Amino acid sequence: MTRERLYLFDTTLRDGQQTQGVQFSTTDKQQIAQALDTLGIDYIEGGWPGANPTDSAFFENAPKTRATITAFGMTKRTGISAENDDVLAAVLNANTPAVCLVGKTHEFHVKTALGITLDENTANIKASFAHIKAQGREAIFDAEHFFDGYKSNPDYALKAVHAAFDAGARWIALCDTNGGTLPSDIFRITKAVIDSGIPGDHLGIHTHNDTEQAVAGSLAAIDAGARQIQGTLNGLGERCGNANLTALIPILLLKEPYASQFETGVTLDALGGLTRTSRMLDDILNRVPHKQAAFVGASAFAHKAGLHASAILKDPTTYEHIEPATVGNARIIPMSNQAGQSNLRRRLTEMGLEVAPKDPALARILDRIKLREADGYSYDVAQASFELLARNELGLLPDFFEVKRYRVSVERRKNKKDKIVSLSEAVVVVKIDGKKMLSVSESMDEQGTDRGPVNALFKALSKDLGRYQEYVEDIRLVDFKVRITQGGTEAVTRVIIDSEDKQGRRWSTVGVSANIVDASFEALLDAIRWKLTQDGVA
Repeated sequence: MTRERLYLFDTTLRDGQQTQGVQFSTTDKQQIAQALDTLGIDYIEGGWPGANPTDSAFFENAPKTRATITAFGMTKRTGISAENDDVLAAVLNANTPAVCLVGKTHEFHVKTALGITLDENTANIKASFAHIKAQGREAIFDAEHFFDGYKSNPDYALKAVHAAFDAGARWIALCDTNGGTLPSDIFRITKAVIDSGIPGDHLGIHTHNDTEQAVAGSLAAIDAGARQIQGTLNGLGERCGNANLTALIPILLLKEPYASQFETGVTLDALGGLTRTSRMLDDILNRVPHKQAAFVGASAFAHKAGLHASAILKDPTTYEHIEPATVGNARIIPMSNQAGQSNLRRRLTEMGLEVAPKDPALARILDRIKLREADGYSYDVAQASFELLARNELGLLPDFFEVKRYRVSVERRKNKKDKIVSLSEAVVVVKIDGKKMLSVSESMDEQGTDRGPVNALFKALSKDLGRYQEYVEDIRLVDFKVRITQGGTEAVTRVIIDSEDKQGRRWSTVGVSANIVDASFEALLDAIRWKLTQDGVA
């Protein structure tokens, strides 16, 4: 059976940049565009030329892609011809093969926000798309607030989108701009647009996630007949974000009826890079990946309960809806005081450690986990520390080095500009192969910013580890979490540190102490020791 083509339109570089706290550099945009192209996205919306220097620079140096690079702008203004509108000209001057223009389709917005008549707005839409068509570009109309506009005045909303379609727009993207339209209404209204004379293979859907239904709304539009889907990586976007392509893409490729009915530009081989692409974006933004994210989250295939892990050992489909590797993810059997021996053995097997079912070390490991979690440790979120604990009980953890002592000092003073600044300094003494080695480091970075005592400790600890030095130089701390596990004067601090190396491996370690610096140092030590075990250092 011939499958219908669905077209994926990514707006991470434009709509995604409207996320609070997100700001892409031109280099960031180029890197993301290349990753999107490798994944198999059909359209990459690069931004609004002329709106800011970064977007303009991106289009001047846009990467060569199979995907259609698209410039974004707005329909022409009232009282100015399309040929003489300088804002529209800046968009066309980007020389992209496709142009996406946003325009009003909601009567309230036309009269209130623009302050013009409905006929003037319709004329602006028609003239803008006729001009783009005359330039030989592929034209896309983002029908802003379409669903709200349709519910308010269906005749005018339809008139507005038909003006763009009749003038030559290749795609009409129906936008749920406020993100409040339910999937059932998206289906009904999308169907009404098709019934009005705009074919489904010329319709797109652009949803926002303000009711946590952006993905469901996009699927509803596809069910109704729309054949272009707009969204962003990791659901980036203004307010609550846009439709999340890292969820939509695997649904379309792996779930029925979509997998049998449709095809996209994303192959099953490319789908295996989805998790890597998702985490690459978070890395660029210096954001911690959302662990509970569907398909690509670190916890998406994590099985903590002993009953679940036992069933997973027999057949993974008992608690998994897809094979994790299909999207480039991995199964995790977290260790906690809820773990049973089947759970533990499965986790050890995944670490490459085969242990017999009745090996007494299994009971010792479980007992130690339960005792340490009673003291505040948490191994279900610190798999690397668990692995070190297990290896130690099994007699498989090398004695790499011994920390003889460490000291951290924090100084608060005025600098030359009479501004109060803090500076941390750490001293670490380790013993390697019978030789003591002392390292000193401070927390000031290249920009003159204090990075704190934990940063100073890590730099000192990893500064000179003798024959192990080459293995730890690429370790980078990517997240630091602190939790107080008890209150009052007996408070205990738990620190979780996430680390990463140049191979893209990411691991978590835990430390617990009444002293936050001690807890941090313990987690740092585990991070380095885990890296050495993974690299096979003896």
